[in-house]
Amino acid sequence: MRWLVTGAGGMLAADVLDRAARTGQPVLGLARSELDLCDRRAVDDLVRAYRPDVVVNCAAWTAVDAAEAHEEQALAVNGHAVRRLAEACAVTGAKLVHVSTDYVFDGAAAEPYAEDAPTGPVNAYGRTKLEGERAALEHGHYVVRTAWLYGARGANFVRTMVRLAGERATVDVVDDQHGQPTWAADLADYLVRLAASDLPPGVYHGTSAGSTTWCGFAREIFTLLGTDQERVRPVPSSAYPRPAARPVSGVLAHTRWTPIRHWRSALHAAWPVLMREQAGSQCSVA
Repeated sequence: MRWLVTGAGGMLAADVLDRAARTGQPVLGLARSELDLCDRRAVDDLVRAYRPDVVVNCAAWTAVDAAEAHEEQALAVNGHAVRRLAEACAVTGAKLVHVSTDYVFDGAAAEPYAEDAPTGPVNAYGRTKLEGERAALEHGHYVVRTAWLYGARGANFVRTMVRLAGERATVDVVDDQHGQPTWAADLADYLVRLAASDLPPGVYHGTSAGSTTWCGFAREIFTLLGTDQERVRPVPSSAYPRPAARPVSGVLAHTRWTPIRHWRSALHAAWPVLMREQAGSQCSVA
Protein backbone atom coordinates (compact mmCIF):
# COMPACT_ATOMS: atom_id res chain seq x y z
CA MET A 1 0.00 0.00 0.00
CA ARG A 2 1.33 3.42 -0.99
CA TRP A 3 0.30 6.49 1.01
CA LEU A 4 0.04 10.12 -0.08
CA VAL A 5 -0.59 12.83 2.54
CA THR A 6 -1.46 16.33 1.35
CA GLY A 7 -1.08 19.48 3.42
CA ALA A 8 2.10 18.02 4.89
CA GLY A 9 3.14 21.33 6.40
CA GLY A 10 0.27 21.27 8.90
CA MET A 11 -0.17 19.96 12.44
CA LEU A 12 -2.37 16.97 11.62
CA ALA A 13 -0.44 15.86 8.55
CA ALA A 14 2.78 15.55 10.55
CA ASP A 15 1.12 12.99 12.80
CA VAL A 16 -0.52 11.20 9.87
CA LEU A 17 2.86 10.86 8.17
CA ASP A 18 4.30 9.44 11.37
CA ARG A 19 1.48 6.91 11.81
CA ALA A 20 1.50 5.89 8.14
CA ALA A 21 5.28 5.40 8.22
CA ARG A 22 4.86 2.95 11.10
CA THR A 23 3.03 0.62 8.74
CA GLY A 24 6.34 0.07 6.93
CA GLN A 25 4.72 1.06 3.64
CA PRO A 26 5.84 3.83 1.24
CA VAL A 27 4.65 7.27 2.36
CA LEU A 28 4.87 10.58 0.51
CA GLY A 29 3.93 13.85 2.20
CA LEU A 30 3.54 17.02 0.17
CA ALA A 31 3.09 20.55 1.50
CA ARG A 32 1.26 23.26 -0.41
CA SER A 33 4.55 24.56 -1.85
CA GLU A 34 5.11 21.10 -3.34
CA LEU A 35 1.56 20.39 -4.51
CA ASP A 36 -1.05 23.06 -5.17
CA LEU A 37 -4.36 21.22 -5.02
CA CYS A 38 -5.95 24.09 -6.94
CA ASP A 39 -3.80 23.12 -9.95
CA ARG A 40 -5.77 20.38 -11.73
CA ARG A 41 -2.91 19.30 -13.98
CA ALA A 42 -0.47 19.05 -11.07
CA VAL A 43 -2.95 16.92 -9.11
CA ASP A 44 -3.73 14.63 -12.04
CA ASP A 45 -0.06 14.21 -12.95
CA LEU A 46 0.98 13.40 -9.41
CA VAL A 47 -1.77 10.85 -8.76
CA ARG A 48 -1.09 9.12 -12.09
CA ALA A 49 2.68 9.08 -11.56
CA TYR A 50 2.84 8.12 -7.88
CA ARG A 51 -0.18 5.76 -8.00
CA PRO A 52 -1.07 5.96 -4.29
CA ASP A 53 -3.43 3.40 -2.83
CA VAL A 54 -4.54 5.86 -0.13
CA VAL A 55 -4.62 9.66 -0.13
CA VAL A 56 -5.21 11.41 3.19
CA ASN A 57 -6.18 15.01 2.50
CA CYS A 58 -5.11 17.26 5.37
CA ALA A 59 -4.87 20.37 3.19
CA ALA A 60 -7.43 23.05 4.03
CA TRP A 61 -8.19 26.73 4.45
CA THR A 62 -8.61 26.80 8.24
CA ALA A 63 -8.81 30.55 8.91
CA VAL A 64 -12.45 30.59 9.99
CA ASP A 65 -12.86 34.34 10.41
CA ALA A 66 -10.89 35.22 7.27
CA ALA A 67 -13.20 32.99 5.23
CA GLU A 68 -16.05 35.42 5.89
CA ALA A 69 -14.35 38.05 3.74
CA HIS A 70 -12.64 35.60 1.38
CA GLU A 71 -15.19 32.86 0.83
CA GLU A 72 -14.27 32.28 -2.83
CA GLN A 73 -10.61 31.73 -1.92
CA ALA A 74 -11.58 29.39 0.91
CA LEU A 75 -13.96 27.53 -1.42
CA ALA A 76 -11.16 27.05 -3.94
CA VAL A 77 -9.15 25.12 -1.33
CA ASN A 78 -11.89 23.48 0.74
CA GLY A 79 -14.29 22.70 -2.09
CA HIS A 80 -13.02 22.86 -5.67
CA ALA A 81 -9.58 21.42 -4.88
CA VAL A 82 -11.15 18.49 -3.05
CA ARG A 83 -13.28 17.77 -6.10
CA ARG A 84 -10.20 17.65 -8.32
CA LEU A 85 -8.43 15.33 -5.90
CA ALA A 86 -11.50 13.11 -5.54
CA GLU A 87 -11.82 12.84 -9.32
CA ALA A 88 -8.15 12.00 -9.77
CA CYS A 89 -8.35 9.30 -7.08
CA ALA A 90 -11.49 7.84 -8.64
CA VAL A 91 -9.71 7.48 -11.99
CA THR A 92 -6.77 5.52 -10.52
CA GLY A 93 -8.78 3.65 -7.89
CA ALA A 94 -7.08 5.33 -4.93
CA LYS A 95 -8.96 5.59 -1.65
CA LEU A 96 -9.36 9.23 -0.57
CA VAL A 97 -9.78 10.01 3.14
CA HIS A 98 -10.81 13.67 3.39
CA VAL A 99 -10.70 15.53 6.70
CA SER A 100 -13.68 17.77 7.44
CA THR A 101 -15.19 19.58 10.43
CA ASP A 102 -18.07 19.84 12.87
CA TYR A 103 -18.67 23.32 11.42
CA VAL A 104 -20.82 21.77 8.68
CA PHE A 105 -23.59 21.70 11.34
CA ASP A 106 -25.57 24.64 12.70
CA GLY A 107 -24.75 23.85 16.33
CA ALA A 108 -28.35 24.16 17.53
CA ALA A 109 -28.99 20.48 18.29
CA ALA A 110 -29.51 19.35 21.88
CA GLU A 111 -28.02 15.92 21.13
CA PRO A 112 -24.72 14.95 19.44
CA TYR A 113 -24.88 15.03 15.65
CA ALA A 114 -24.97 11.63 13.96
CA GLU A 115 -23.04 11.10 10.75
CA ASP A 116 -26.24 11.34 8.69
CA ALA A 117 -27.72 14.33 10.53
CA PRO A 118 -28.82 17.24 8.32
CA THR A 119 -26.08 19.79 7.77
CA GLY A 120 -26.51 23.56 7.96
CA PRO A 121 -23.31 25.58 8.39
CA VAL A 122 -23.60 29.02 9.97
CA ASN A 123 -20.43 30.51 8.49
CA ALA A 124 -18.44 30.65 5.26
CA TYR A 125 -15.81 28.21 6.46
CA GLY A 126 -18.46 25.59 7.18
CA ARG A 127 -20.09 26.13 3.79
CA THR A 128 -16.78 25.61 1.97
CA LYS A 129 -15.97 22.49 3.97
CA LEU A 130 -19.41 21.09 3.21
CA GLU A 131 -18.71 21.48 -0.50
CA GLY A 132 -15.54 19.45 -0.04
CA GLU A 133 -17.49 16.74 1.73
CA ARG A 134 -20.01 16.54 -1.10
CA ALA A 135 -17.26 16.28 -3.69
CA ALA A 136 -15.53 13.44 -1.85
CA LEU A 137 -18.75 11.53 -1.25
CA GLU A 138 -19.95 11.94 -4.85
CA HIS A 139 -16.87 10.02 -5.98
CA GLY A 140 -17.20 7.22 -3.43
CA HIS A 141 -14.61 8.34 -0.89
CA TYR A 142 -14.34 8.81 2.88
CA VAL A 143 -15.06 11.94 4.93
CA VAL A 144 -13.85 12.20 8.52
CA ARG A 145 -15.21 15.10 10.56
CA THR A 146 -13.14 16.27 13.49
CA ALA A 147 -13.16 19.22 15.91
CA TRP A 148 -11.14 21.26 18.40
CA LEU A 149 -7.88 19.76 17.18
CA TYR A 150 -4.62 20.29 19.10
CA GLY A 151 -1.18 18.79 18.74
CA ALA A 152 2.54 19.02 19.31
CA ARG A 153 3.13 21.21 16.27
CA GLY A 154 1.66 24.49 15.14
CA ALA A 155 -0.64 27.00 16.80
CA ASN A 156 -3.54 25.55 18.78
CA PHE A 157 -5.66 26.13 21.90
CA VAL A 158 -3.41 24.15 24.26
CA ARG A 159 -0.34 26.17 23.30
CA THR A 160 -2.27 29.40 23.69
CA MET A 161 -3.47 28.48 27.18
CA VAL A 162 0.01 27.39 28.29
CA ARG A 163 1.39 30.73 27.12
CA LEU A 164 -1.38 32.77 28.76
CA ALA A 165 -0.97 30.87 32.03
CA GLY A 166 2.58 32.20 32.18
CA GLU A 167 1.61 35.74 31.23
CA ARG A 168 -1.62 36.56 33.08
CA ALA A 169 -3.08 36.19 36.53
CA THR A 170 -6.49 35.24 35.07
CA VAL A 171 -7.73 34.20 31.65
CA ASP A 172 -11.29 34.69 30.35
CA VAL A 173 -12.47 31.75 28.23
CA VAL A 174 -15.78 31.13 26.47
CA ASP A 175 -18.06 28.75 28.38
CA ASP A 176 -21.14 28.54 26.14
CA GLN A 177 -19.70 26.62 23.18
CA HIS A 178 -19.55 22.83 23.46
CA GLY A 179 -17.25 20.48 21.62
CA GLN A 180 -14.76 17.63 21.73
CA PRO A 181 -11.06 18.43 22.15
CA THR A 182 -9.19 15.96 19.94
CA TRP A 183 -5.48 15.16 19.97
CA ALA A 184 -4.02 15.20 16.45
CA ALA A 185 -2.02 12.04 17.13
CA ASP A 186 -5.22 10.18 18.07
CA LEU A 187 -6.98 11.43 14.94
CA ALA A 188 -3.97 10.44 12.80
CA ASP A 189 -4.15 6.92 14.17
CA TYR A 190 -7.90 6.87 13.48
CA LEU A 191 -7.38 8.01 9.87
CA VAL A 192 -4.69 5.44 9.15
CA ARG A 193 -6.73 2.61 10.68
CA LEU A 194 -9.82 3.68 8.72
CA ALA A 195 -7.88 3.81 5.46
CA ALA A 196 -6.47 0.34 6.06
CA SER A 197 -9.86 -1.13 7.05
CA ASP A 198 -12.63 -2.71 5.01
CA LEU A 199 -15.20 -0.20 6.26
CA PRO A 200 -17.41 1.22 3.49
CA PRO A 201 -16.93 4.76 2.15
CA GLY A 202 -19.00 7.54 3.67
CA VAL A 203 -18.96 9.92 6.62
CA TYR A 204 -17.20 9.09 9.89
CA HIS A 205 -16.74 11.17 13.03
CA GLY A 206 -13.17 11.34 14.25
CA THR A 207 -13.44 13.17 17.56
CA SER A 208 -12.68 12.22 21.13
CA ALA A 209 -15.47 10.83 23.28
CA GLY A 210 -17.17 13.08 25.82
CA SER A 211 -17.53 16.83 25.50
CA THR A 212 -16.74 20.06 27.30
CA THR A 213 -16.64 23.82 26.77
CA TRP A 214 -13.60 25.90 25.89
CA CYS A 215 -13.55 26.98 29.52
CA GLY A 216 -13.66 23.37 30.71
CA PHE A 217 -10.85 22.49 28.31
CA ALA A 218 -8.77 25.43 29.54
CA ARG A 219 -9.30 24.50 33.17
CA GLU A 220 -8.06 20.98 32.53
CA ILE A 221 -4.95 22.45 30.90
CA PHE A 222 -4.35 24.69 33.92
CA THR A 223 -4.75 21.67 36.20
CA LEU A 224 -2.09 19.80 34.24
CA LEU A 225 0.15 22.85 34.55
CA GLY A 226 -0.18 22.50 38.31
CA THR A 227 -1.90 25.81 38.76
CA ASP A 228 -5.31 26.87 40.08
CA GLN A 229 -7.97 26.20 37.48
CA GLU A 230 -10.05 29.01 39.00
CA ARG A 231 -7.65 31.37 37.22
CA VAL A 232 -9.72 30.48 34.15
CA ARG A 233 -12.88 32.59 34.27
CA PRO A 234 -15.98 31.60 32.26
CA VAL A 235 -17.41 34.23 29.91
CA PRO A 236 -20.11 34.15 27.18
CA SER A 237 -19.24 34.14 23.48
CA SER A 238 -20.52 37.71 23.29
CA ALA A 239 -17.42 38.78 25.22
CA TYR A 240 -15.37 37.94 22.13
CA PRO A 241 -17.31 39.04 19.03
CA ARG A 242 -15.88 37.42 15.88
CA PRO A 243 -16.55 37.93 12.15
CA ALA A 244 -17.71 34.31 11.80
CA ALA A 245 -20.53 32.83 13.87
CA ARG A 246 -19.60 29.69 15.82
CA PRO A 247 -21.89 26.70 16.40
CA VAL A 248 -23.10 26.57 19.99
CA SER A 249 -22.61 22.81 19.98
CA GLY A 250 -20.38 20.87 17.65
CA VAL A 251 -20.57 17.61 19.60
CA LEU A 252 -20.49 14.64 17.22
CA ALA A 253 -21.94 11.17 17.74
CA HIS A 254 -20.02 8.04 16.73
CA THR A 255 -22.54 5.62 15.28
CA ARG A 256 -20.56 4.18 12.36
CA TRP A 257 -17.29 3.35 14.11
CA THR A 258 -15.81 3.37 17.61
CA PRO A 259 -14.93 6.82 18.97
CA ILE A 260 -11.49 7.97 19.96
CA ARG A 261 -10.80 7.76 23.72
CA HIS A 262 -12.28 10.35 26.08
CA TRP A 263 -10.93 13.83 25.52
CA ARG A 264 -9.61 14.14 29.09
CA SER A 265 -7.73 10.83 28.93
CA ALA A 266 -6.26 11.86 25.59
CA LEU A 267 -5.12 15.24 26.93
CA HIS A 268 -3.39 13.58 29.88
CA ALA A 269 -1.67 11.11 27.55
CA ALA A 270 -0.66 13.90 25.19
CA TRP A 271 0.64 16.19 27.91
CA PRO A 272 4.28 14.94 28.12
CA VAL A 273 4.56 15.13 24.31
CA LEU A 274 3.06 18.62 24.22
CA MET A 275 5.34 19.89 26.96
CA ARG A 276 8.46 18.46 25.32
CA GLU A 277 7.56 20.20 22.08
CA GLN A 278 6.75 23.41 23.95
CA ALA A 279 10.13 23.35 25.68
CA GLY A 280 11.87 22.65 22.40
CA SER A 281 10.13 25.58 20.72
CA GLN A 282 11.12 27.94 23.53
CA CYS A 283 14.73 26.79 23.35
CA SER A 284 14.87 27.31 19.58
CA VAL A 285 13.44 30.83 19.94
CA ALA A 286 15.91 31.68 22.71
